[in-house]
Amino acid sequence: MDFTPTEEQRAAQELAAQIFGDLPTHERLSPKLSAPLEQGRPPSLTGTDGELWKAVCAAGLIAAVEEIGLLGLVLLLEEQGRTTAQVPFAATCVYGLLAIAAHGSEEQRARLLPAIGDGTTVVTGAFPATGSIRSDASGALNGTAPLVPWLRDATHVLVPDADRALWLVPTADPAVTVEPVETTAPWSAGRLTLNGAPGEWIGDDAAGGVYEHVLATSRTAFAGLQAGVCAGSLARAVEHTSTREQFGRPLSTNQGVLLRAADAYMDTEAIRVTAYEAAWRRDEGLPFGTHALTAAWWASEAGQRVVHTGQHLHGGMGADLDHPVHRHFLWGRQLDAYLGSGSEALAELGELLVGADQVDQVDQEDRVERVGQEEGPV
Repeated sequence: MDFTPTEEQRAAQELAAQIFGDLPTHERLSPKLSAPLEQGRPPSLTGTDGELWKAVCAAGLIAAVEEIGLLGLVLLLEEQGRTTAQVPFAATCVYGLLAIAAHGSEEQRARLLPAIGDGTTVVTGAFPATGSIRSDASGALNGTAPLVPWLRDATHVLVPDADRALWLVPTADPAVTVEPVETTAPWSAGRLTLNGAPGEWIGDDAAGGVYEHVLATSRTAFAGLQAGVCAGSLARAVEHTSTREQFGRPLSTNQGVLLRAADAYMDTEAIRVTAYEAAWRRDEGLPFGTHALTAAWWASEAGQRVVHTGQHLHGGMGADLDHPVHRHFLWGRQLDAYLGSGSEALAELGELLVGADQVDQVDQEDRVERVGQEEGPV
C-alpha cells in the first residue's frame, strides 16, 4: 500500500497551496457580510469568498480532481484547511464531481461535469440522510433538511430520499426553498425545504449502495479537510509559543507546552494517515467504508483535541474572536460533528465489523458443511 502522491497529485497540491496561501488573508477571512456566489441568494455572515472561488476554478483545481482521484482531493483539502479558506470546494468535488463521475449516466457526466469543473455549477449535499425527504411515484421530492452546508452558494444539491436513492435538485426551482442558517464555521449553510421539487436520479442502485459510497467518500474528504485545519492550528500554536516569552524564555521551552504540542501533532498525523488510506482504497476500487469511518472517528475525536490545544497554547489570545487561531477552532468544531460525531462513527463502525464477522462465520460454517458432505461418512 503506497500513499506517495503521484507527480500530478503533487503538482495540484503545490498549486492549491499557492492559491490558498496567498488569497485568504486574515483581513479577507475576518467576519463580514459577504455576497454569495450566485446573485439573488441571501447573503452570508462571514460567507464565501467569491474572488477566491474564481481563482480556484480558473486554476482548474476542481476539474483536476477527476484525474487525481480522492487521494488527490484530500491533499488539496489539506491546503484549504490550513488557512480555513471560505469556498465550497469539498462539497462541490464530493457531492458533484466525484459522485456524478462515479455514479452518473454517460449523458449526465457529459452534461454536468464540465460545468462543475469550471465552477459555474456549485453542488452541495443534504448528507447524511435522515429519512425526512421522500419521493413520490413521479419522482417529485418533499420534505426538509434542516442544515445543508454551502446551500446558499449551491446551484444544485444532492439529496438522499428516505430509501437512500440520490437525486440532484436545482436550487433555483420554485419548489425549492432555501433559508439562511448560521453555523459555527462560515459555511453559507441553509435549511432546505422541498415541496414537490423535481430531481434527476443519480445512480442505478435503488438499494442504497450508491448513497453509502458517496457518504464514505464525503467522510474521507472532510477528514482530509480536518487534517489541514488541525495542521494550521498547530502551526500557529508553534509559532506563538516559540516567540512569546515568559520569565525570560520562550513558552515552547516549558515541558507542558511541548507535551501538548506533541500530542496535537500525533493526533493530526492520525487524521491524515487514516484519510489517506481510505482515499487510496477508494481510488483503487477496494472496499473503504470501514476505513472512511475510521478516518471520520479520528477527525472528530482527535480534531477536537487539536483545535482546543491550539486555543489553550495561545492563552487568552486564543479566546479572541478576531484572532486567526479562533477560525481553526470554529472550523474544527464544525467538522467534528459534520456527518456524525465520533461516537456515532464508532457505533456504525462496530455494527459493520460485527456484521462482517457474522458473514465470515456463516461462510466458514457453510464451507465446513459442504466439505463434510463431499467427503461422506468416515
